[in-house]
Amino acid sequence: MTAIRTIDEKSDIDQPEALALETKSEGSSEALLWTVEEENAVRRKLDWQLVPTVTILYLLCFLDRINIGNARIQGMQEDLNLTGYRFNIATSIFYIVYLTIEVPSNIILKRVGPRFYLPGLVVGFGAVSVATAFVKSYEQLCAVRALLGIFEGGTMPGLAFFLSSFYKREELYFRIGIYVSAASLAGAFGGLLAAGFSQIPDWGIASSRLHTWRNIFFFEGIITILFAAFAPIILPQSPETSKMLTDREKWIASERLRLEHKASPNEKVQTRHIKRALLNINNYICAAGFFAINITVQGLSVFMPTLLRELGWESLTAQYYTVPVYVAASLIAIAIGFISDKTRMRGIYLAVFTFLGITGFAMLRWGTGNHLKYGAVYLCAIGAFPGGPGFLSWGLNNAAGPAVRAVSSSWIVTLGTMGGILAVWAYLPNDGPSFPIGHTINLVAQIFVLFLSFGGIAYCLWENRVRARGGRNDRLEGLTEEEKADLGYRHPEFRYIA
Repeated sequence: MTAIRTIDEKSDIDQPEALALETKSEGSSEALLWTVEEENAVRRKLDWQLVPTVTILYLLCFLDRINIGNARIQGMQEDLNLTGYRFNIATSIFYIVYLTIEVPSNIILKRVGPRFYLPGLVVGFGAVSVATAFVKSYEQLCAVRALLGIFEGGTMPGLAFFLSSFYKREELYFRIGIYVSAASLAGAFGGLLAAGFSQIPDWGIASSRLHTWRNIFFFEGIITILFAAFAPIILPQSPETSKMLTDREKWIASERLRLEHKASPNEKVQTRHIKRALLNINNYICAAGFFAINITVQGLSVFMPTLLRELGWESLTAQYYTVPVYVAASLIAIAIGFISDKTRMRGIYLAVFTFLGITGFAMLRWGTGNHLKYGAVYLCAIGAFPGGPGFLSWGLNNAAGPAVRAVSSSWIVTLGTMGGILAVWAYLPNDGPSFPIGHTINLVAQIFVLFLSFGGIAYCLWENRVRARGGRNDRLEGLTEEEKADLGYRHPEFRYIA
């Protein structure tokens, strides 16, 4: 007999061969059915349509963000007179502007839809990257970094919310893991592209000659603009508008999310949704973890070329040596996302991988020998890079419905971005070449993530036990059915993923 599930059943751990769904409209009841094979087919089509495009968009986002680290060792520091703390200040300005944009950007995204808005942001920061190729002074560099923060601020939380509008909770970490791991791939491509573009001979008009580090910004910006211009052709506005799905598949794609989140995917962001996102304890656990992880991820992304050059390699060789580190970190992060979704667990993987980061930074801090320290960089990257998609998807998993998720994703990234500000001040010029202060800050951050992960697991399990014994049922008293459906993650039947 084919197994079925109705919307009244609480458990979603089992995997039935078919789903029987009962909906009511104006007093009538209509039985609606789809098989697991149909749902799998829908998910595969969405994967091919969404994940590659989103991954490339974020790869370009991160590439245009971190290429300043590649440009620094290719002559930008000397040409723009970035003495003392000027490089740190310029990179800090980006993150300060970045974190102020994220929440309002996601609210706009929820209102206007993602199809043109997200590619529009990407075109914007691609144009800023091109403009950076023509800066003549430190002050101009600060100005374009502020503009870059405006356009990139909405991209990461926007893409995360976009995916959460197409995938169920147990499907999300793997997909977010793929696109956030584009940060790792961006580091790999960044090193290769920087090495290649910096070798292009001087060209351009007499007053604005392009060369070495200027070529890096110019050509990477052009690549970004060209791809983003084609993205709206691929990206749908919602599951119901996907051109790759049949009418029935569009219905399945939309209905399976409505039933899981017990809310309409088209709900507008209201004041109550913002309040619920700001009062969700799990959001702050994930934001704190994202903050600590960002210290390492952003720090390595911007300063890895500098760290490797200090180990004794020439600038061009240092660019090449960053590539395998990023590739390894990317593959591991994607694999962890896949395993985490299959096991429906988040915190344990975040906790376990901190041991690699802790070991790596301890080796960098107290170890000796260039080969040992280069190996330690691998451990640091592999230990930290799964944490970004891990904490972000953990927060999205435990923030329902759609309007609350839109605010939550941007709020988590906003708070977490502050870790990027600390990251650019962790590695100071007078701390080189061994950078003991920077490595110690990152070591402490990894230890913090370890305890935070176990704390998040404990909180989610405790809250689920409280709800299982009816401890949150009072939230339903005096509410209409519509108001009950609007409770989202506060509904007594909602269960956190730990």
